[in-house]
Amino acid sequence: MTAGAAVAGIIAAAVLAVVLVAPPGGQQGAAYVEQPPAQGAPAGVTPAVQPAVQPAVQPRPAAPPGDALSLEEIFEMSEPGVVRINVRNAESAESARGVGSGFVYDTAGHIATNAHVIDDAESVTVTFLDGRSYDAEVVGSDEFTDLAILRVDAGGSELRPLGIGDSSMLRVGEQIAAIGNPFGLSGSMTSGIISQIGRLLPSDSGYSIPDVIQTDAAINPGNSGGPLINMHGQVVGVNTAIQSTTGEFTGVGFAVPSQTVMKIVPVLISSGGYEHPWIGISGRDIDTELARVLGLGEAVGFLVVTVIEGSPAAMAGLRGSTDTVMGDGSTWPVGGDIILAVDGVEVRQIDDILVHLQRSKAVGDRMTMEILRDGERMPAEITLQERPG
Repeated sequence: MTAGAAVAGIIAAAVLAVVLVAPPGGQQGAAYVEQPPAQGAPAGVTPAVQPAVQPAVQPRPAAPPGDALSLEEIFEMSEPGVVRINVRNAESAESARGVGSGFVYDTAGHIATNAHVIDDAESVTVTFLDGRSYDAEVVGSDEFTDLAILRVDAGGSELRPLGIGDSSMLRVGEQIAAIGNPFGLSGSMTSGIISQIGRLLPSDSGYSIPDVIQTDAAINPGNSGGPLINMHGQVVGVNTAIQSTTGEFTGVGFAVPSQTVMKIVPVLISSGGYEHPWIGISGRDIDTELARVLGLGEAVGFLVVTVIEGSPAAMAGLRGSTDTVMGDGSTWPVGGDIILAVDGVEVRQIDDILVHLQRSKAVGDRMTMEILRDGERMPAEITLQERPG
């Protein structure tokens, strides 16, 4: 083994892996289960409106979009606000160390990163551009959106908050940049485009993360928690995952959108956690085959297969499938309610429901559904409860 290969091996071993999403066999997105994971069951994915309580110090507001910046300008203005996060887990072995990324959220010393970066951390150290390192306190964490907040007692000159942009304005094909510490290589930048928005990302929590940004900007182990930046120098996402069967980047990366960051992070700062609303159903998107089996005119909506006992859906009287039929060589569930809209928002697939919950609803809110039951459209009102852990 060459000296260079040995160094690369040591760096790779020390880097905290970004979330790895290996697509399961068969069709993706056909079935969706919204229930707490069984105790001790495999998670399925390996990690590689609650009133917004505002922090005492606000994050630096993003400047109004002006002329697009060059990649060189974006790096120069953003690099001072991007940090390296070193984590040591409870074990004492050298392999228990990990490296991730983060960025300065405000002048009070709050650092935004991924929840999986600091998961089970015994100690966390944040290192700034000039090499100064500080012990960090974990202020709050939310596994359901893979977001976490640290705090360091750094001087004002060290705290260079990055401006937060509006991820809802992103368009497919738009150029973006990612800054972080891939494989422990501090202050690295890659660029690419927005490949798609509104993705549903499976996670170890047992619940999927909705409204996720897909990008082809190279994201590798160690990039987790770093900012995804638009061409105006604004943070539009937090890099969180790659889709890979090898653990290395294959052209598909994911980031939690800034809309989610701005909803979740202030609550993490004030209370340490976030309560997510929950419906309590499992089911299937209505595709063309299922629509044909059910005798529907078009393939839209979400078929409720199971209603979890004691859930908001159960208390609202939603019905799951009562039977199965054979069709097109497969067995299909039938008899359940079909959700066509939530609060007037059309539902074409489960993603539409989850994005609406993430963006607009909170625990205790009421949500009106339009459902199709026995061929008739009718309303159903649900009072949202806190999602089980």
